[in-house]
Amino acid sequence: MEIHMSETSSQQVIQDSDVLPDDLCDCIHPNAVMQARRAISDAPPADDMAVLFSILGDPSRMRVLVALATGEMCVNDLALATRMNRTTMSHQLRVLRSHRLVKRRRDGKAAYYQLDDDHVSTLLQLAIDHASERPAENRITA
Repeated sequence: MEIHMSETSSQQVIQDSDVLPDDLCDCIHPNAVMQARRAISDAPPADDMAVLFSILGDPSRMRVLVALATGEMCVNDLALATRMNRTTMSHQLRVLRSHRLVKRRRDGKAAYYQLDDDHVSTLLQLAIDHASERPAENRITA
């Protein structure tokens, strides 16, 4: 099957002369289905992306990331800022670091953490913005 790009649009167009896969013969909007299939095949595996959201889905880790959005912090200060004990903080930082959400810098015996890159900052800001849109009566308090 050939998929053509329209000159006036970046949307893919399936020509009448193109042969559709058998599972699309009863399709109502084949162009939309083929575009969605291409997006899915071009994206990283869904399992890999889902792991990221499961890591971000923990309220303690989100508090750590929000604290780190203000700047680099040592483990002790992060524990105090988030009201976690240092052992719990170290565990959360290990998880965040293993998934490339935070990075560590050592200075002597002290370890300092910061958000890994701009992608993490963007994800965090999008989560904050989206959660802030919810009416107050529908908010979940952690």
